[in-house]
Amino acid sequence: MDVTGVLLATQSHDGQTRNVAEGNIKQFEEQSFPQFLQALSAELSDDNKPPVSRRLAGILLKNSLDANDLTKKEKCVQRWISVDPAIKSHVKGSLLMTLGSPVSDAHRSSSQVIAKVASIEIPRREWPELIVNLLGNMTKPDATPSLKQATLDAIGYVCEEVSPQDLEQDQVNAVLTAVVQGMNHVENSSEVRLAAVKALYNALDFAETNFQNESERNYIMKVICETASCKEVDVKKAAFECFVSIASTYYDLLEPYMQTLFELTANAARTDEEPVALQAIEFWSTICDEEVAIQEDVEESGDANSASHFHFVEKAIPLLVPMLLETLLKQEEDQDEDDGIWNLSMAGGTCLGLVATAVKDAVVPLVMPFIEGNITKPDWRNREAATFAFGSILEGPSVEKLAPLGHAGLDFLLNATKDQNNHVRETTAWALSRTFEFLHSPANGVSVLTDANLSHVVEILLTSIKDSPNVAEKVCGALYFLAQGYHNAEPMSSVLSPYFGQLVSALLATADRSDSNNSRLCASAYETLNEIVRCSSIAETLNMIVLLLQEIMKRLNQTFEFQITSSEDKEKQSELQALLCGVVQVILQKFSNYDDKLVIAQFADQIMVLLLRVFSCDSSNVHEEAMLAIGALAYATGPDFLKYMPEFHKYLEMGLQNFGAYQVCCVSVGVVADICRALDDKVLPYCDGIMGALLKDLSSSELHRSVKPPIMSCIGDIALTIGEHFEKYVPYTVPMLQGAAELCSRMELQEDDSTEYQNELRRSIFEAYSGILQGVKNSKSELMVPYAGHIFQFAELVLREISRDEGLTKAGVALVGDLADALGPSIKLLLQNSSFHSELLGRCSQSDDYQLRETASWVQGVISRVLVS
Repeated sequence: MDVTGVLLATQSHDGQTRNVAEGNIKQFEEQSFPQFLQALSAELSDDNKPPVSRRLAGILLKNSLDANDLTKKEKCVQRWISVDPAIKSHVKGSLLMTLGSPVSDAHRSSSQVIAKVASIEIPRREWPELIVNLLGNMTKPDATPSLKQATLDAIGYVCEEVSPQDLEQDQVNAVLTAVVQGMNHVENSSEVRLAAVKALYNALDFAETNFQNESERNYIMKVICETASCKEVDVKKAAFECFVSIASTYYDLLEPYMQTLFELTANAARTDEEPVALQAIEFWSTICDEEVAIQEDVEESGDANSASHFHFVEKAIPLLVPMLLETLLKQEEDQDEDDGIWNLSMAGGTCLGLVATAVKDAVVPLVMPFIEGNITKPDWRNREAATFAFGSILEGPSVEKLAPLGHAGLDFLLNATKDQNNHVRETTAWALSRTFEFLHSPANGVSVLTDANLSHVVEILLTSIKDSPNVAEKVCGALYFLAQGYHNAEPMSSVLSPYFGQLVSALLATADRSDSNNSRLCASAYETLNEIVRCSSIAETLNMIVLLLQEIMKRLNQTFEFQITSSEDKEKQSELQALLCGVVQVILQKFSNYDDKLVIAQFADQIMVLLLRVFSCDSSNVHEEAMLAIGALAYATGPDFLKYMPEFHKYLEMGLQNFGAYQVCCVSVGVVADICRALDDKVLPYCDGIMGALLKDLSSSELHRSVKPPIMSCIGDIALTIGEHFEKYVPYTVPMLQGAAELCSRMELQEDDSTEYQNELRRSIFEAYSGILQGVKNSKSELMVPYAGHIFQFAELVLREISRDEGLTKAGVALVGDLADALGPSIKLLLQNSSFHSELLGRCSQSDDYQLRETASWVQGVISRVLVS
């Protein structure tokens, strides 16, 4: 094969030529992979070949070694591993040689492919000489700048691809040596130094041992500080990115450097180009995040000495807050026209909000003079900055500190909704939404809203919602939090009843606005509408909610008539259907709490027809929302839902097997539980299909792990619902639960989310066993006797742990009770031979949690009856 010719043909303008070339390459890769690797690495390394074909060779090599999909990725790995070692060695040599190419496309591609090979080989303790070879490139007396740059790129990419535990300490030392050499501003060009700083950024996670050593840490910090003071903007920005990473990774080692870091970041935020200044502010945002997390941990554990809290933010605020307030005045004229914009003003405001969360009341006296000094100035920038500052400090300080400011500021903000400047109006609407979010909680006796001013506030917001789309979106947020405050104070929900019709009309009109390309406005309007419905008093607004349901059903029906001529049209249709299904769900939930079920009966058939039509539109996002609405319909209609099952069950089973869109699968599992509650044992004819799908889900390696705990809890719901009829599923289900229990004990818990997931998994296993035991208790309890020892042992293993959450304890204690209750005398010996249950129940009876004490008392009674039987 003429490799160069075929590669160039894949870029041909002629479709047929392109397709043939792509087919040839694919065939070559599939049928002769070792030769494919050799041919493409030879193409990449040959300086006589065209840069385009070399770049394409690099892309194909990279793609042959990695994939986003985990199953495909594993195939790529196994395929490389199975190649003859001599061929692999030749390919790797060729890649390393290409780093010296003067053609940037070639050496950049080569550094990326080297990292992909390293990601397979280094964890397997292969290619140990790679780091040594790369370090050698940096120390060669005749090394060209392009070789150094490519080598540093390769080091950076390797650090990005492999885990810290995969590199030996001497390899990490070599990486850091190479990187620090590359950062030397006397010897190296700015391109080499930029590559070096980026490589250091990726290597920081590996440098824990080096950071624990004071002299090494001092040296690394000195080099980064020097680089952060250089003239080149991109190199400087990369150095500040390193500071941001160090702030989160090595917070507890930063104290000796904070004075220098404050000076560098303050200077950058005030005088440097925006990309550098943004990273300087991000450094302080990261310090705030770390300190807020430490405070939360201390509050959770009650142990003030459990973590090293250096109070960097608190010590810095006399200088840090004025610096951040200055940045608020650096707005851009057109920032309200671009959704994705991120500038100094926004970064400064966000950081100020994090400072407020970290230092609480202490921030208020530092910010108030700025607000008072700027809020009435003629320049819009001052008014907008003052309003932004006010909104930014509302989360963190105590309600006692903020309430007087909120009361005083509310009228000011309401008047500012009429400001002549669009920026000021938008920030004002946002500040109002923050005011209602944090200072409107009637349930806690705190609110800036009173009977006297509510009517005026609603009137202002209903006027403002007609403003430009970006302002209207923020007004939706204000209405959302206004309603939510009353929703959380149930008896007061009728306070909004007089305004219900106006609010609904305004939000429907806002969702329909044609002057907005911003799909977020439509979504905000419908989400706010949902909150208004949730908050409403159904006795007072029933007729209006019925009219709203009819309107939403009409709109949902119209979406099926849309002319779909592009993927964008399809996306708009899907988004709108998802939002409308969301409103249907909220209205159905509202009706479920109403005594008169005739309202639901009147519309249930029409709703179901519409929701089934939504399933025929192929979009997982819509499926998810439609599934949730069907769950709400099942809950609301109860036994009457049975008539929809012949048509619906096939969609339910499809949802349960939707591995690709795992959220749909997860929601479908929740709907099974809703249907079990609604239909009781009438669900039986559909259980084979449902249980088949659930067991298939549990055994699948493709399905996202987050769906598996809800599946196990759902199996418990099914067993509880169909009782003795669960017998035929026991031989398939219990071994799966046993396997999951064993997996829990083998899990490596390196991350917080692993611990959380493990607890979730264990709780769901407890719930599944409890459901099965309660289900078979009356007539088939003997089915579970063979498994009793394993279940009891698993419960003991989990409940002996100190660090378990409360939900897990409750589920575990309940399971011990269900085991004794269902199997009775059959497990008397098991209980007699164990002191664990009496220790456990003794501890639980002393708990502060009333529900846990009650459960423990019931379990104690059940066990006592078994022991005297």
